[in-house]
Amino acid sequence: MEPVSFKKEKVVLDTSLFVNPEVRTDFGKTPTEAIENFLSIAAQIPILEFYMPPSIFQELFNFIDENKVSGDLLTIIRQKPPKRHELSCPAFLLYELIEDMRERVNKGLRVAEKAVRDIKKGEEKDVIQSLRRNYREALREGIIDSKEDVDLILLAKELDALLITIDHGVIKWAEKLGIRWLMPNRFKDYLLSYLRKYKAEG
Repeated sequence: MEPVSFKKEKVVLDTSLFVNPEVRTDFGKTPTEAIENFLSIAAQIPILEFYMPPSIFQELFNFIDENKVSGDLLTIIRQKPPKRHELSCPAFLLYELIEDMRERVNKGLRVAEKAVRDIKKGEEKDVIQSLRRNYREALREGIIDSKEDVDLILLAKELDALLITIDHGVIKWAEKLGIRWLMPNRFKDYLLSYLRKYKAEG
């Protein structure tokens, strides 16, 4: 009897899966523990291929203890930069990005104006803290604001891969490009489902 032939499924991983304390608990209490437990499961599922852009991979090493992570990290999670000069995006995305930035700048101005009015009512320190919080929310929440974010989206698009991230800005733009995505708190269930399928049919 010939072995069952599986179609390889590609998955692009964001660091939030391992470093965000709200979502990594399925894998471990610390980033190092989380990555090790992930690798032990992933090693048993050869029908899944895991990728990270090099920019994201290097970011991960800012949070983990390299000496406590097995060499499987380098073979199970493949580093691959997106083909930035070969990929193309629909023009409507550029229009939407410009419109989004215009709205955010206007929100930022309103936040600053409110802070100026509030300076007469409260302590300067409290007003500045409120200004920073509200300004950051107005300009950065729900937007791609780093080259690492862009690398994730482009790589997932190039590979037609499932994207694992909690970043709402990345998710928003992934949806615009038709990229499949999954929140990290459902990722362990996803892995175990594939593991059961592989063991049952392998």
